[in-house]
Order: sequence, then C-alpha cells, then structure tokens
Amino acid sequence: MKRLLSTALALTLVILSPLALAFDLDQLSSQLGKPAVVRGDFIQEKHLRALPQALTSRGQFVLSREHGLLWLLKQPLQQDYRIDGNGIARRSGQGWQAVAQQSATAQQNRLFLAVLKGDSSGLQEDFELKLSGTADNWKLDLTPRGVLLKQVFSVIHISGGALVQRIELREVQGDSTVLRLENNRADQALSEAEQHDFAD
Repeated sequence: MKRLLSTALALTLVILSPLALAFDLDQLSSQLGKPAVVRGDFIQEKHLRALPQALTSRGQFVLSREHGLLWLLKQPLQQDYRIDGNGIARRSGQGWQAVAQQSATAQQNRLFLAVLKGDSSGLQEDFELKLSGTADNWKLDLTPRGVLLKQVFSVIHISGGALVQRIELREVQGDSTVLRLENNRADQALSEAEQHDFAD
C-alpha cells in the first residue's frame, strides 16, 4: 500500500510539474523586457510572389527599452532609421526627418517595437497570442484580431531564447518577410552617439 501511494504521488508530480513550470506570457515579457539595451545584427528577407529570389538586406540594430529602436541598414544601401513612440524617422544630412506612414505601416512599427520589448499586453490588444516552448527555446504565434491587421497579415511567428531571434510576417496576399536577429547581446546603457541619436 505504501509503495502504491508513493507511485501515485510520483505520477501526480510528473503530471503536475509541467503545469507548474509552464512558460507563460508574463514570464516572456519579463525576460525580453529585462535588458536596458540590446544590440545585434539583422538579416531581413522579403519574399515576393512576383520575384523568384528573396530581397535581402543586412545591418545592425540597437534597441533601447526607454527610447526605441535604431535600425542601421548597411546592405544593399546605407540608411539609418529610428523607430519610437512618435513613428519612423530617417537620418539625412539635415538630421532626423520624420517619414510619412500609412496606417498599416504605423501598426507594423508599433508591433515591431512591442515584440522586441516583450510587451505582451500591447500585443494582446491587436492579436491572439499562442506561446509554446521554454524560456530557452520558445515560439509565439500572433493571429490578428482587428480588421486592419487582418487585411495585411495572416499570421506572425516569433521565436527566440533569452532574446528574440526570428520574426516571420506572413501577409494575406502571399508575400512574407523573415527577419533573423543575430549576435544579440544585452547591455546596460547606450553609447554617447546612440543617446544623441535618440535625443535629436
């Protein structure tokens, strides 16, 4: 009888432990929102139905939890962008210039910042979220709720570990974008030049 009880207890622990240890959205948000600054390289592939090969661009990024995102395109051309709560700005000879955005583009930029910062509450306003995996290897599927986003995206897949590593945006008309974030590293502070870029 004692052995039977201990076996039953062991089975109960095995059954319940995945529930107790399940990786949830709050934990993901906390994990991704922890670093003050994240730096890395990106490779972006745009797959268009009309083209046999993907359009590929490469560069570097700097994500600040407090300020926003610097997106520094290096190939096929050099161009710097800043994405923050005010929208998108492009660096020119005269400094940062605001870029006019369509509402869908503005939504996409807000989404991008929310994803990288781990703002699941912001994402839940616009998407149904389905998270699977562990803190070291997770996948988040986003299905649009709103009419506007449903006209643009069919689904968005995000995956990573300590930080976001891959984002795939599948569009309704069949095009898709795959963004790979490589050599990601967390930091505590922006450089003086980066602080200037966000303050300018």
